[in-house]
Amino acid sequence: MTDLPKPPVAATRPHSFTAHGVTIEDPWAWLKDPAYPTVTDKDVLSYLEEENTFFQAVMDPLKPLSDTLFTEMRGRIKEDESTVPQKDGDWFYWTDYETGGEYPRWWRRHVDGGEDVMILDEPALAAGKEYFRLGAFSVSPDGKLLAYAVDDNGSERFEVRVKDLESGTLLPDVIPGMLSEIVWTADSKGFLYGLANENWRTDNARWHVLGEPVDSDVELYKEADEGYRVGVGETQSRKYLLISTGDHVTSEVYLLDPADPSKPMVCVSPRKPGREYDVDEHDGTLFIHTNDIDPQFRLMTASVDKPGEWIERIGPSAHFYMTGVTCFADYFIVEGREDGLDQIELHRYDPAIAPVRLKFPEASYVAGLGDNPEYAMDKLRIGYESMVTPGTVYDYSVATGELETLKVQEIPSGYDGSKYRTERLKITARDGTQVPVSIVYPKDFPRDGSGKLYLYAYGAYGYAIPPGFSTGRISFLDRGVAFAIAHIRGGDDLGQQWYLDGKLEKRTNTFNDFVDSARGLIGEGFTHSGGIAIAGRSAGGELMGAVVNSDPELWAAVVADVPFVDVLNTMLDETLPLTPGEWPEWGNPVEDAAAFALIRSYSPYDNVTAQAYPPLFISGGLNDPRVTYWEPAKWAAKLRATKTDDNVLVLKTNMGAGHGGKSGRWESLKEAADEMAFVLWQLDATELKG
Repeated sequence: MTDLPKPPVAATRPHSFTAHGVTIEDPWAWLKDPAYPTVTDKDVLSYLEEENTFFQAVMDPLKPLSDTLFTEMRGRIKEDESTVPQKDGDWFYWTDYETGGEYPRWWRRHVDGGEDVMILDEPALAAGKEYFRLGAFSVSPDGKLLAYAVDDNGSERFEVRVKDLESGTLLPDVIPGMLSEIVWTADSKGFLYGLANENWRTDNARWHVLGEPVDSDVELYKEADEGYRVGVGETQSRKYLLISTGDHVTSEVYLLDPADPSKPMVCVSPRKPGREYDVDEHDGTLFIHTNDIDPQFRLMTASVDKPGEWIERIGPSAHFYMTGVTCFADYFIVEGREDGLDQIELHRYDPAIAPVRLKFPEASYVAGLGDNPEYAMDKLRIGYESMVTPGTVYDYSVATGELETLKVQEIPSGYDGSKYRTERLKITARDGTQVPVSIVYPKDFPRDGSGKLYLYAYGAYGYAIPPGFSTGRISFLDRGVAFAIAHIRGGDDLGQQWYLDGKLEKRTNTFNDFVDSARGLIGEGFTHSGGIAIAGRSAGGELMGAVVNSDPELWAAVVADVPFVDVLNTMLDETLPLTPGEWPEWGNPVEDAAAFALIRSYSPYDNVTAQAYPPLFISGGLNDPRVTYWEPAKWAAKLRATKTDDNVLVLKTNMGAGHGGKSGRWESLKEAADEMAFVLWQLDATELKG
């Protein structure tokens, strides 16, 4: 495609600021509408529309390929998909899709039998809306009411409604601006929730009583630290409601009486900087999962009557990273990862009885607890998948240790796992650290360096990218493209220390790990310099921005979705929704000159230079409260004005969506098809392999 229209050019307007004695010029700062979160500036909207028009012009010749990819990917998804019913109280609950439906329907059936009853019709709620997302969903303890929350523009400011499940009518109670879970009180007459404040921060926990005016709701908790976020929950036993508050490194939990939340709540243990903990309960004993002495976490117990007096139940392990603990009536489950692979252990409350670890057949996989809503369960719902094994739902018998297969992800167009191979490699980074890389490829994939590769990573907030299954990925594999996930520092793939070694002053480890993983895959014969397409989303988009600045020659194409690339400006702006809460992750450049200098040294937007860049596919969302729309817009504008190549760069801004892109399973699949078409075009791998 050589006859592309001329790309839009964003105007420059003088703008500068000074911090820590450094003056920074930012001539594209005007792309931030001062009225945000309302965006009405005509110049801003005009530029974004020009970019969208250019995007469409670039993508139009690829439409046959994109349509083919969409058809392939849709063909691998069961149109009338449904989940496995699960018992909760007197009802079995499940969801399904109508053939062709964008959104699921929610159903239940009484345990004694009777008709299937649809309790929420998402397709009807979404009708006529450009965007729709169901947030919190909670049935009252007596099973008669449903409280749910809806976002219809991507701004993540949800509206709560309450439905009478016996009559099918909506109660008059409406709560706008909610940003939390919904947890019912024991009497089914009210629930706990949290409101987003004007800076899109949940700094409160409130109690709504049905039928009462929302403005009279009781504020049970108000957080004073602007960097903390407040959440509501309950123990597995439902004996206690929970209010939790914290940031990325510190937490604090309160216990409340579900029969009367107005009673004084009990703090489990006052916050200590750098200590995280979460709580469950069994028979008057608190089970406290914490990193108080070790980043691998350990399990402590305490009496409900003396919640601050902790006793060690399971100590930290150098090899086992404890990620969570769930208490059931007769046992508790410890989840974690050993050498980066998911583990599930069943422990009896009698410490003399040895724990049982569930066994899984593959060398690399994803496994974890599924939907287990009840306290007394003799079978546990387990989810399992790998890069070559479709998602599988099991029931695990606590008595016998047997796994019963309930459902295997159906791929209507067919799937033959024997056509593919998967490996888990360890690649040595420049500082000697062994970085895991999960890779899947066609069984006849060449290992002579001639192959094409798609490399994905995230690397932030301690979020591990699991080596799971993807039906969309098959379209890459069947065109001869290998798919790899780099488990770089910044995630907690190998434990919390792995996360700590990729944040704050060690942030550049994340970028180096990614580049070194790519070079290692070249060394292993999977590909060659210039034969690698890369992708990252949000903080992973920041990663993309950093590595295209540092090593642009390695990449054949780059997909940066809602990329966090204007890091310095965002971390300096205390009024933005997330900024104060993000300082423990990135550093506080407002007060700390060293943090300012470090962020400035890698912030992708600030480090765009006059050099050749690979082809770039950049996306944003006008209503995105997490990575604001002007970050990708400013980055694209600066790249266009600075780069020395004529490689294609496209910027697509979803004008009616937020951080997650378009909603609905088919609309989101169309977006994925466009990105894949762009990548295959740049990899010159657009034909189906014979």
